[in-house]
Amino acid sequence: MIVWINGTFGVGKTTTANALLGRDGWRSFDPEHVGFLLAGNLRDREFRDFQDLPPWRVLVPAVADEIYRFTSPSAMIAVQTVLVADYWEELVAGFRYRGLPIFHVLLECDESELRRRITADEVESQALEWRLDHIAESRAARSWMADAADLVLDTTDVGPEAAADRIADALTAVLASDASLGRLGCQR
Repeated sequence: MIVWINGTFGVGKTTTANALLGRDGWRSFDPEHVGFLLAGNLRDREFRDFQDLPPWRVLVPAVADEIYRFTSPSAMIAVQTVLVADYWEELVAGFRYRGLPIFHVLLECDESELRRRITADEVESQALEWRLDHIAESRAARSWMADAADLVLDTTDVGPEAAADRIADALTAVLASDASLGRLGCQR
């Protein structure tokens, strides 16, 4: 099972994922590393974001599948903001083609709390302006993201450990339901 944590930049995806990684058998998969590989090898191409490169959307499910098969984790956590619905659909199709079920989590919080988190972040303080500049773009994508999510989790008043518990509980409930497994495209 791939647990993909999506949401606006600065909402707490990585912090929540780190809380999930303390669980037995859970592994991290960073789709951004696939983007770094492509960016380093496609310097002759112009692109604004590596997600705009069709190979990124093909390679992310392929690389995730190889790591999943090699390590056999209980769950693999991918943390990446995807704001373009067509890109998300391509990723999901790639995961399904490989028989990898995906559980899509959308983290969100109210805008004042989001701005507070972004400005208080000392780990990625260099991304402050970039994150603030992308709030409107994330807000515009929210509708399709929520529709595509298996779990929408408002973290305005929820800490990372509690958010991780809610994600794990929701995933456990989904895995216990045969009907949900079919909806998620589970074939393993």
